[in-house]
Order: sequence, then C-alpha cells, then structure tokens
Amino acid sequence: MSSVFGKIFRAATWGESHGPAVGCVVDGCPSNLELTEADVQKELDKRKPGQSDLTTSRGESDTVKILSGVFEGRTLGTPISMMVENRDADPSSYEELIGKPRPGHADYTYMAKYGNVDWRGGGRASARETIGRVAAGAVAGKLLETRGINVIAYTKQIGAVESKELLDSSMKGIQDLIYSNPARTIDASVAKDMEEQVMVARAQKDSVGGVVECAAFNVPQGLGEPVFDKISADLGKAVLSIPACKGVEFGRGFEFAQMRGSESNDEFILNDKKVSTKTNNCGGILGGMTDGMPIVFRCVFKPTASIGKKQKTVDVNTLSGAEIQVEGRHDPCIVPRAVPVVEAMAKLVLADHGLISGFIPRRL
Repeated sequence: MSSVFGKIFRAATWGESHGPAVGCVVDGCPSNLELTEADVQKELDKRKPGQSDLTTSRGESDTVKILSGVFEGRTLGTPISMMVENRDADPSSYEELIGKPRPGHADYTYMAKYGNVDWRGGGRASARETIGRVAAGAVAGKLLETRGINVIAYTKQIGAVESKELLDSSMKGIQDLIYSNPARTIDASVAKDMEEQVMVARAQKDSVGGVVECAAFNVPQGLGEPVFDKISADLGKAVLSIPACKGVEFGRGFEFAQMRGSESNDEFILNDKKVSTKTNNCGGILGGMTDGMPIVFRCVFKPTASIGKKQKTVDVNTLSGAEIQVEGRHDPCIVPRAVPVVEAMAKLVLADHGLISGFIPRRL
C-alpha cells in the first residue's frame, strides 16, 4: 500500500477510521521552521466533524499531538510525527455489514486486493484518513509562508448551486469569509442555497456532491519538472488521491473543448518590466511549469457513498444477493470538509516542488 506522498517533502499518513488514532509523519521539512501544535490545530479545526448540520455528528475534537521533530517551537529537520486520537469511534453500526460491501465504497476492492480488511467505517479508506493530510499540509503551509506563497480553497458548487464570485488574493479576510458559513463558500448570496441542497438530501436519506476550487498566489515561475513530474500532474495526483474526488481541471479546464486557440491562448505582456500574461486561462501552468500567474484548479467530489436509503448488494460469504441500509454518522455532503483537504494537498505539492527547485532552502 502506498501511504507516502512527495519526493523531498514527504508525508506518510497512517491509521484507520475506528482504530485508536490517526496521524502522519512528515519527512524532509527544513530545520528552523517555526511550528507549534496550535499552527496544526488551526488547520485541523477547519475539517473536524460536528461543526454544522451539514456534517457528520461524530463528536471528535481532533486534538493534535506533535510527538517528534520539533524542539522549542522550531523544526529540527528530523521526521515530524503527529497523532490525533479517535475518541468517539462506534463501529457497532457496521457489524451488520460485514461481508456485504456498500455500493460506492471501497469495501469490495479492499476485500478483493487484501483479503483481511478493517470493516469498521471503511477503515483505511475512510475520509478520516485525511486528518493526516491536513496536519502535514499545515507544516507545508508554514513553509510556503516563508516564501510568500498563499493557498486558498473554497466550495465552488454543491449540487446545482454554483458560486459566481471569483477568488482574488486581494480579498480582505478571505479565510474568515470562507469559514463563516457551513458551505465554506466565498459567495454569501448562494451559501444558504448550498446549505439547502445538503439538507434536502439529508432529509431524504441521500447525499449530494460538488466542486472545490483552489488557488495558489505569489507562486514563482519555473516550479515543475517536465515531462512526467509536471506540477499539474503532481497536483492532479494529489487531489485525485482524496477520497470521493473523481476529476480535476486547471484554468478554464473542460471549457477549452469549446474554445478556439485565439480565445484560449494567454497573451504575454510586460508588467513592471516583468513578463506576465494578460489572462490566466491556463491556470498558471504552461508545459507543466508555473508561469508566475496564480495556479487555479477545480476538483469534483461525488455524493457521499454512505446513505440511509436501502440498497442492493451481495453477501460475499454466501455468494447471494443482499439488501443493506447504512446506519452510523456520515456527511450528507463531503464538499465543505474537503475544502481544507484540497488546500493541504496543494500545499504539499508546492512545498515539495519548492524544495526540488531550490526556491525553498533546505535550512531556514
């Protein structure tokens, strides 16, 4: 199983949904970076459950403990190990589902590949694994801040409701705005409509999907290693590894199919005697390398697979048909809590490429 991400700045996540704890190990972080548990906790609080009616009611504080790699508030350059205990695990709801893979879940593919699987809440395939990603992303974010890079993600769409606001680095208090509403969007005019999409689905024992948009500002030119380690390829792999993510697009994305070259090409201009582009249709990446414009991408998340409606499946023990109804505590829409996860994965990629290129020094 591949549980390690990155080349120089590496993050390994560990743990299962209903095990004793989950966490991560970050290796390759430069020494002398200011880092505290409060820095990591701030990011984990963005994804923890139970913050609104749009999320699971599982009562976890997601309190982080830094076990190694930090001394007197600064990194040592050695592996940083972080742990979050699972304090409200309740696997009883899953006992009736043993041997009966839930539609839309990884239950069956894990059975087919590994044989021995943790059936409690999806085990390793649970979205609870993303705690380790967000903790690691918090470290990467602190590293990027030393070079002036800012990464912001928000909910672009839930169900049929889409934000029309455009993300701009000049927006005042943008993070406060995003986390001031349960939908995690920057468009206050549609936040309530997004919430309604989720609540209607929940009332019908169903779920709904959506889109997260992410942008990185003040990224230098030249990050990315063609041809197989393009920064777009690494960002694509990063976000597609998030549970329930089913697609990614950069810049104008799939709109390019309906455009002509004269419309899609970003013309070069001089801005304070520096080469820039008039538009940013490409999303800040050309030939797999950053061009200095903001990196912009979107990723789509399918509706949460755990729903309360009765569904058909099979019993792999008796090789007969079966009907199940998934109980337990689940997000009717994963998108709001996926926002900080997408942000974290983008930070991990940018920190890694920053170290690869030498833009970020190995010692601060």
